[in-house]
Amino acid sequence: MSLSVERELKNLIKTGKYYLGSRRTIKAVLRGEAKMVIVAENAPPEYRERVLYYAKLAGIPVYIYPGTSVDLGMACGKPFKISMIAVIDEGSSRILELATASGQGQG
Repeated sequence: MSLSVERELKNLIKTGKYYLGSRRTIKAVLRGEAKMVIVAENAPPEYRERVLYYAKLAGIPVYIYPGTSVDLGMACGKPFKISMIAVIDEGSSRILELATASGQGQG
């Protein structure tokens, strides 16, 4: 079973609920709203370390997107950089399967 990250991201944007950006993502993780976090490879280290730490404490899976924040923005169909995405509700996408498929599952 091959899961296309780009296709699932577009599906999430169309049908799900999410937060874009590092500050909003970190807040969603701290509040326990996020079901999953997607982080671009080149996300700012200070934000990346914080979100990885908080997600680990909360048992929230993290998927490291294999590309830059520009690539992540393009994959979402947005004309700007996106360093992080907090998935609140996956909608009809199968985006949550990325964390388990990549071996970065919960807890």
